[in-house]
Amino acid sequence: MRVLLIEDEALLAEQVADGLRDHGMAVDLAADGVEGLHKAGANRYDVVVLDRDLPLVHGDQVCTALAAGGGDARILMLTAAGEAADRVAGLSLGADDYLPKPFVFEELVLRIRALARRANNAPRVLRRAGLTFDTARRVVTRDGRVIPLTTKELAVLEILMGADGRVVSAEDLLERAWDEHTDPFTATVRVTIARVRRKLGDPPLIETVVGAGYRL
Repeated sequence: MRVLLIEDEALLAEQVADGLRDHGMAVDLAADGVEGLHKAGANRYDVVVLDRDLPLVHGDQVCTALAAGGGDARILMLTAAGEAADRVAGLSLGADDYLPKPFVFEELVLRIRALARRANNAPRVLRRAGLTFDTARRVVTRDGRVIPLTTKELAVLEILMGADGRVVSAEDLLERAWDEHTDPFTATVRVTIARVRRKLGDPPLIETVVGAGYRL
C-alpha cells in the first residue's frame, strides 16, 4: 500500500516512515500542509497519516480539503491532542481514524492496514488459485505451504491478488508499492515479479500480459 505521512517533526516523521517501510509500505513525506495537499492531489494513496498541528496550512484544513475532494484515501489523524473532544472534532472534519501521541507503533501499523482494506474494499484474507494471503499477519501459503516473501514482494502480491484476475500494469504496481523516489524507468517491478513468480513455484501463477502488465 502507499501512505502519505504529513508530519512537521522531521525526526518523528523519518522514524515512522522507516518503520512503515519495514512493514512493506511505500511512504511519501510532507513537512507541512501545503506540501501535503500538493502530494495528495498529485499521487494516489491508500492512507494519509495526518498530524493535526501543521505549519502553513493547519491539519484541520488539510483534513477538510482531503475529505471534500472525494478521493479514496483514508485519513488517520496522528496528534498530541488526545482528549475525547479532540477525537470527536477530528472525526467530524472527515478523518476516518484518530490516534493520539504518544502511540504504540504496532497499533499504528494495524490501524493503517485496516484503513487500507476499507479504502480498497478488500477482505483481511485474500484467496486465489490455491494461494492464501493473510494481510494482517503478512503470511502467504500455497496449498498449505508457507511461502517466504520479502516485504516488497508481499506488497506486489497483495496488489495482484486484490485485482481478482484483472491485469495490473507495471506503472500501477510502481505507484502503489513504491514511493515517490523510485525511478519510473527502473526494472524493479519486473525483477520483483520474477522473484515472486519463482518463489510461488509451479505451475506458474503470475502471467505477463504483453503490453499491459501482470495478472494472477
